[in-house]
Amino acid sequence: MTESLVGQLLVSNPLMGDPNFHRTVILMVEDGEEGSMGLVLNKPSDELVGIHLPVWADTVAAPEVIFVGGPVMTDIAIGIGRGAVVPTEEWAPIVGGISLIDVAFTPDHWGGIETARIFAGYSGWIGGQLAAELATESWIVCAAEPDDALDEEPETLWQRVLARQPGRISLYASFPDDLSAN
Repeated sequence: MTESLVGQLLVSNPLMGDPNFHRTVILMVEDGEEGSMGLVLNKPSDELVGIHLPVWADTVAAPEVIFVGGPVMTDIAIGIGRGAVVPTEEWAPIVGGISLIDVAFTPDHWGGIETARIFAGYSGWIGGQLAAELATESWIVCAAEPDDALDEEPETLWQRVLARQPGRISLYASFPDDLSAN
């Protein structure tokens, strides 16, 4: 088995043709032989958390909207949070103090939760699928920085993550959105 991608970022190659993942940054939250799961960090929706999950409204990071976690099971809510919470089966550490959380519980349930982000759906791959996509360079694996998961400027996260990479990868940050306009 290869090294786990949990806690890493998958950044879409600017030439990727899949519109579901155009210029996306995905935080990997599960990765194993059976499959992988991640949450898109830079696709905020127009839906306010306070309307759909009012108990979480005062806890979520700006922007206070539900993010589109990916194209799989978009009718379920998934959360990540940061705080001084003792790890349990319900609080699964990912990276930099960020953990996967069950939003069926209230923020008070978690005790020391400081801030959170709520996602509708997730990005998922069956066993071997992500490895194949990595082999075709559809994704660039990048180290996550502590604030990436709760970034308050998601619209520029893709460019900023690429710009901080070494070598030629950083050049992708300046690729035009429409290559025909180059």
